[in-house]
Amino acid sequence: MTESTAVTASFGAQAGGYAHLIPLQRRYAELGVDDPDRKRQRERLISGYLPVAEHIARRFAGRGEPLDDLIQVATLGLINAVDRFEPARGSHFLSFAVPTITGEVRRHFRDYGWSTRVPRRLKDLHIAIRRALAELSQQLGRAPRPSEIAERLGVPVSEVIEGLQAGEAYRTSSLDEMLGAGQDAPTLGDFIGGLDDALALIDDREALRPLLAELAPREQMILALRFFHQLTQTQIAEHVGISQMHVSRVLRQTLTFLRHRMSNSV
Repeated sequence: MTESTAVTASFGAQAGGYAHLIPLQRRYAELGVDDPDRKRQRERLISGYLPVAEHIARRFAGRGEPLDDLIQVATLGLINAVDRFEPARGSHFLSFAVPTITGEVRRHFRDYGWSTRVPRRLKDLHIAIRRALAELSQQLGRAPRPSEIAERLGVPVSEVIEGLQAGEAYRTSSLDEMLGAGQDAPTLGDFIGGLDDALALIDDREALRPLLAELAPREQMILALRFFHQLTQTQIAEHVGISQMHVSRVLRQTLTFLRHRMSNSV
């Protein structure tokens, strides 16, 4: 049983609640296009069957589209159903309206529910895969394999995989999306790393490398002890066996040399 059929059956059991609208439908169908009463009857029908549209919209909630938008789309489907229904055919309005409204909502998802541009073929394939996935899961009691979905749809396994991958483009999440309740809840962006500040230093580091190689061994050692081992000038003086004043002078002269060469190489 398809989703549309299930919804129709559900409303069929409640058809008595809409029995008062049947005479309005017949009256509306009999009125001419220019009849002044036609618009009023149409509005009464739409208002009377509006709970049907809202119910169908809620069945599609939670799939990435705002409920208000789904209700608007479902209401548009209801309006189309009211305008196109022909009581003379003998069928009940709900058996015509439910598939019409459901189809309108499905088209909305197919055409507007994708966060990135995807070919129409893949959209239709994705919808077919979702339907087959639900049916096979119920029949098999487990998630079906791509090969089983492909067999059900009569398409190559490669197309099923392509359709499943296309589904990843259906909805994206905002970095500001709250991941919990409350104003202090973290957002998705809080868990994503920022740009590494060290990336901006790569060019300088590569330009500095050959200049360091030009320094005397003692100058290289003093720079390493100061800037890589974070020793103080006094500690460096004790390690190298020179005065702290001498260390300060070496550092000053070495840094001046490196800055000068770096600025001239830009």
